[in-house]
Amino acid sequence: MTWPIPDKDKVETPGLYHFNPWRDRPRIEWPDGKRLAFWVAPNVEFYEIDPPRNPARHSWFRPNPDVLHYGIRDYGNRVGFWRMAEMFDRLGVTASISLNVAVLDHFPEIGKAMADRGWELFSHGVYNTRYMYGMDPEQETELVRDVRDSIRKHAGQELSGWLSPALSNSPETMNVLAREGVQYTLDLFHDDQPQPVLTDAGKLISLPYSLQVNDWTALHTGAGSPRDYARMIKAQFDRLYQEGAESGTVMCLPLHPWMIGYPHRYGPLADAIEYVLGHEGVWHATAREIAAHYIDHYYDRDLARLQEINA
Repeated sequence: MTWPIPDKDKVETPGLYHFNPWRDRPRIEWPDGKRLAFWVAPNVEFYEIDPPRNPARHSWFRPNPDVLHYGIRDYGNRVGFWRMAEMFDRLGVTASISLNVAVLDHFPEIGKAMADRGWELFSHGVYNTRYMYGMDPEQETELVRDVRDSIRKHAGQELSGWLSPALSNSPETMNVLAREGVQYTLDLFHDDQPQPVLTDAGKLISLPYSLQVNDWTALHTGAGSPRDYARMIKAQFDRLYQEGAESGTVMCLPLHPWMIGYPHRYGPLADAIEYVLGHEGVWHATAREIAAHYIDHYYDRDLARLQEINA
């Protein structure tokens, strides 16, 4: 049977980025000739035990108040975060924190520990039990501004990046982010290199994040062992490192202190990170640094080319 080829103008797409085949792209180079940009993205989160109900999604797995699952996540802030921070200090990791900014008010010790280490703080919303579903652009704008003010107040940093709480972005989120001066979003999962995002104002890029080598996917929903997860990280790196010899790639390692902060998961994760950082040609950077390099050197070139070939 021969399937009809649809008219490309009638195919439904998100409308947020151009089609950009991997094999036809101009080269990206990272600083000092590095072939792979590696960044580590712990999600430092705050979950309310009895959050207000969102009509689109329940916040917990069981009826509120869900003491069991609250306690599991609270472990991350009480214990897991500190074990993770010790590991990063030992390995020389500078993290880029996907932050529920309520952490800065509820756990100021964690906020100080992150700021003192020079870790980048970007937004993962206010609470991980409150979503953007149903928000209009004005409400989304208010959220972005509130988050930006909190990060500026507590850490003296500007807001550069965005990962919607529970990935609950709307079709208008990218326009809101661009208008508010945010540089990168992690809400799109479509590439292994930074890409221009199509917005109605300002420059916004998508920065590669991952649900595949995310500890949530691997250890929780995938029910893998810590050793399985470490093998996944190394395999992800090996392929991206090989391809990065042709054009610079990005590898993100997303983590959750309430997932990887348990004692039995410490060793395999540390081993995997040491493996990545032990290779020459790896640029260990923050998300902000990777985004800035791409915007400064490649955004205009890539957007002009993509507009031409997709016209």
